[in-house]
Amino acid sequence: MDRQHGELLRAFASLAVTLVVMAILLFGSAGTLAWPHGQALMLVFLLLILVSIAVLWRLNPEIFVARARLTGQGTRAWDRALLAILLPAFAAILPVAGLDDGRFHWAPAAGIWVVAGYVLLVIGFAGSGWAQAVNRHFEPSVRIQTERHHRVVDTGPYAYVRHPGYVFGSLLAIGAALTLGSWWAMVPAALVIVTLLVRTALEDATLQRDLPGYAEFAARTRYRWIPGVW
Repeated sequence: MDRQHGELLRAFASLAVTLVVMAILLFGSAGTLAWPHGQALMLVFLLLILVSIAVLWRLNPEIFVARARLTGQGTRAWDRALLAILLPAFAAILPVAGLDDGRFHWAPAAGIWVVAGYVLLVIGFAGSGWAQAVNRHFEPSVRIQTERHHRVVDTGPYAYVRHPGYVFGSLLAIGAALTLGSWWAMVPAALVIVTLLVRTALEDATLQRDLPGYAEFAARTRYRWIPGVW
């Protein structure tokens, strides 16, 4: 429990750093602090993160230990390569939107799309939190967590699809781009989704081969992302 409390404090410290980086990427690219879409996203993001931390601390405090490191022993080499694409792509949504909606107004999204973005953002946060609440093995990188007695999780959203974290992560990327009122920000968001699709296919093959019980789980829960589709 002491370690979990330590990781909780670390999560708050990480949140503070994240907010500073977000502000630099958003308002530095916009060239002004007086950018309403950027201000609104910062506020909503902070509220959603605080709610997520509170809920996860109550339901699955071990997740703060699991997600303390970006990679761990046994992280697949291909996943390190994908993370090197995924994380910058996610971050790029912010400055691209700042340049578009905040500064040059190349391809602004109408207000209805901004509202839709917030709907997707909330769904993405809620769904990702749900997956983390039931899965103690929800780590940032792909590896078989032998030292943590890695096992199959088939409850919560995993009863419906095998990789719900990636589904809701995709919604987060789209939602972030739209909340900032930028169609150009959908370009890095699309790169996020493509990378997550590739990661899903590689991770699923790895788990079916190396994680006991996963092949049986895959036979029961047939779809990776969308029931009836894939």
